[in-house]
Amino acid sequence: MLFALCSILYGWTYQRRMGITGAGRIEEMEYLVQWARHWLSRRTGRITLKTPEELRRLREAGRLTGQLLRLLGAAVQPGLPVYELDELADAFLREHGAETVFRGYQPDFADTPFPGHICVSINEEVVHGLPNRKRRLREGDIVSIDVGVRWDGYVGDAAATFPVGSVDPVHARLIAVTREALARGIAQARPGHHIGAIGHAIETWVEHENGLRVIREYVGHGVGRHLHEDPVVPNYGVPHQGLRLRPGLVIAIEPMVVTGSGETEVLPDGWTVVTRDGSFAAHFEHTVAITDRGPWILTNPDEDEGDEILGY
Repeated sequence: MLFALCSILYGWTYQRRMGITGAGRIEEMEYLVQWARHWLSRRTGRITLKTPEELRRLREAGRLTGQLLRLLGAAVQPGLPVYELDELADAFLREHGAETVFRGYQPDFADTPFPGHICVSINEEVVHGLPNRKRRLREGDIVSIDVGVRWDGYVGDAAATFPVGSVDPVHARLIAVTREALARGIAQARPGHHIGAIGHAIETWVEHENGLRVIREYVGHGVGRHLHEDPVVPNYGVPHQGLRLRPGLVIAIEPMVVTGSGETEVLPDGWTVVTRDGSFAAHFEHTVAITDRGPWILTNPDEDEGDEILGY
């Protein structure tokens, strides 16, 4: 409540002083909200730096997360019932003594708990898609799969978008640009850099170099014992603004990119976020630790190989 009041009051006062209106006012407000959240997080000590032992546990949770995501991606094919992906995830988690962090999750905005083990978002669905029992993947679809795994009390969070059979070249390019956006964001996750450098790298690549749009309403986040921790990690920003990155910080970097306007809405199911104009969306995510040697990709499905970003 304190965060909301401070953000709104500061943003409203600042915008009146600067005479900002319309789209500029909305965009500036987004930045102010992120700034206020960073400031309050630091003041209240909610950002936690992980110990070496915690990083080891997070790496094991992340490895399982990456392996599950790769397994699900390999299963994607035309005609596959979407719920079978959810059942495959459930079986994998049981086999490895882990559990999903999604099923039963109910944040403040949701009227009902999330019903699935994974999120499955198809085409114009951006994130939080439900693993619908009545839906099948079709030739030409693109499907984003988001996986959250808890192992030994710690969480891994990762996502990727996969083509279903042969897809439109426009959508194949969307997937490639979003994958590269994640790589560029991760490359900035180094001690001494700021959160803004991550978002700036993603935004510059997506919007200025490729003419696509990043989603601004949904962002990355800290990861640890909980799925969503501070700080927030926007997919846009200014290089020298935001929280300064320090060794031991663990964050989920997750660019969400669309071919259209970037405006979104939530379906009546209360969960599925879709593009308002029906344009397709792609989503890639890794959980990353900041270390003295650079970014450590905790959701890498394979054995560690420096800070190389491995694909699915």
